[in-house]
This record gives sequence, C-alpha cells and structure tokens, in this order.
Amino acid sequence: MFLEPSVPRNAPSGWIEVITGSMFSGKTEELIRRLNRARIARQAVEIFKPAIDIRYHETDVVSHDANSIRSTPVESSEQILLYTTEVEVVGIDEAQFFDEGIVQVCNRLANEGKRVIVAGLDMDYRGIPFGPMPALMAIAEYVTKVHAICMECGNLAHYSYRKVANDKLVLLGETDTYIPLCRACFQQKMGLSHKD
Repeated sequence: MFLEPSVPRNAPSGWIEVITGSMFSGKTEELIRRLNRARIARQAVEIFKPAIDIRYHETDVVSHDANSIRSTPVESSEQILLYTTEVEVVGIDEAQFFDEGIVQVCNRLANEGKRVIVAGLDMDYRGIPFGPMPALMAIAEYVTKVHAICMECGNLAHYSYRKVANDKLVLLGETDTYIPLCRACFQQKMGLSHKD
C-alpha cells in the first residue's frame, strides 16, 4: 500500500506528486487509484498521456492489470494547458515520453493551485535517467518510487531490461520486449562488471 499525500483540500497552492519506477511496477495502477479517489471526492479531474502511447488504447490510460481511465492524448506538453482551466487535479501518464517543457507545465499548474500527479519511468532500458523525469522528481513535493519483481531472481526490480536488439530510445513494448530486473541481474544481462 502506498502512502498518498495528505494535504488539506483548501491548501493555498497546488503541488506535484511523482510516481516512478521500472516497467511493470504499478506506476499507472497507482496513478489511476489516486485519480479515482479525487473523483470520488468530487474534484474536477483531467488525465493526459502522450499521443504516441497507443499500446493498449488510443485514448484511455491503461495499466498492465487492465484497469483504465479515460484520458486526453496530447502531442506536446504545452497542449495540456489548453484543457486544464477548470480542473483541480491533473494526471499525466508516461511522462518520460514528453518534451522537456513538461517540467514548466507541471510547475505552472501547481502554481495555479492544482494537484498534479505524474507517472513515468525513472530510467530507460540502459539504466540512464529518462528524459524529464529527474527534473520532475526534483521539483515535486512528493515522490513515490514503486518496484516490480525481478524476473530472474525474485528480488525487487529497479530496471527495465530490453530483451530485443534495438537501439531506439523509445520502443513501445510489453513483456515480449521488456522484463523488470534487480541491479545484480541487470548488470549481468548488460555485461557490466560490479565496478561499472
């Protein structure tokens, strides 16, 4: 169970929450849970995802467990601002695929008094911090790091290992393309020594 930030609804300003971790760690599941709770509290909620993410559905945000929530696909982070004037809670999935402007967009939304909940991969398939995620974690008031289970040894997994030979940074895929691995198993699969 994750601890959800407990800030009074009438707080004078907004804030940013980041949910991050490897693939198959439950990031989107947790995002959907928080957004559904905001809706139960009768808050105005809007959810966004990058238009390139059509793995499960063209418009819905869908978790690996097949839970879903209606969203608005956008081509750029700046477009999010067009849909959030009457919104109290903004959800953003797959933030690592957005342009660097997503950091300023989230800051602006929080400064306008909105609760911003962002989910995204912290590292790419090489184990390198992914896109705007480090900056989003730095400016967030709350960061939740979730973990998958290593498919090799059963320990907590922090890495998203790409099983197929492809050097593209963005390669959409599921269990046929990626598996979660712990640090030791990731290093072994990548051919890294303990000194690297």
